[in-house]
Amino acid sequence: MPARSARPPRRPAGPAPRTAADAPTVSRRHQAGAESARGLLFTVLGELVLPSGEPAWTSAFIDVLGRLGVEEKASRQALMRTAADGWLTSERVGRRTRWTLSRNAESLLTEGAARIYGFQGMQREWDGRWLLVVARVPESDRSARHLLRTRLTWAGFGSPAPGLWVSTHPDRMEEAERVLGEAGVLGEAQIFLGEHRGGGELSAMVRQAWDLDAIEESYEEFLGAFASRTSRTSRSSRTSRDTVVRLVELVHAWRSFPLRDPELPAALLPARWSGGRAADRFRRRHGQWAADGRAEWGRITGSAG
Repeated sequence: MPARSARPPRRPAGPAPRTAADAPTVSRRHQAGAESARGLLFTVLGELVLPSGEPAWTSAFIDVLGRLGVEEKASRQALMRTAADGWLTSERVGRRTRWTLSRNAESLLTEGAARIYGFQGMQREWDGRWLLVVARVPESDRSARHLLRTRLTWAGFGSPAPGLWVSTHPDRMEEAERVLGEAGVLGEAQIFLGEHRGGGELSAMVRQAWDLDAIEESYEEFLGAFASRTSRTSRSSRTSRDTVVRLVELVHAWRSFPLRDPELPAALLPARWSGGRAADRFRRRHGQWAADGRAEWGRITGSAG
């Protein structure tokens, strides 16, 4: 979803929408808490600010987040917390403030964009090899345990047993080494690359490592929320205001899947699996809405200045 000089913030990957209404409803209750506001802010940063390459005024963030149901106070708090963690830098211009992505934020968001936009919902090719990581972190070191769990999960690893992480993506060995190093356990960990040769059914281990039923349910919810009839509204009857909201909601809903779904090969997936269809739906909707949504962001940031 490049090396970094600081630990990343918790990736605010919100759940997929839980309705199948004509329009997406992922953001309707985001005024409920600061974490939701911060999660939406990261989506705005990655989808609108990063491609523009330009700083943005506080009022621009308040405008877009407000359209998504976030109260102004929560938006300001999200900006301040994100800056305090080193992902934004601020510049005072008179009585106003404009915000610029830090280098670490650009690196994080660029990496995340590559993973999000390239995510296919299932592994198209697999040579049968598994990447295994054996690593234990003391219970007392909560920060290292959290980093190891979230970052290895983001890399597509699952844990079928304590201290054991498995993945069907051998090409992510360097990423695993980097995570182990940042968690401070690389020297004590072990990394293996091999094939399944016998014993119990692989499907049983897969079910222990990942909750595939819950992931499939989320895919179905995503497909319902962004159903084909959502896009049937003619261009002339859609406003750019609507499109920027739909775009952010779409990416915000989709960005959780690379964190939750290990992108397994078809041989290890249930017969009914909606990941591929959901990935196709995301690409089509993003293609329909990205240009108008980003143009609206440009208009907002221009008028805010």
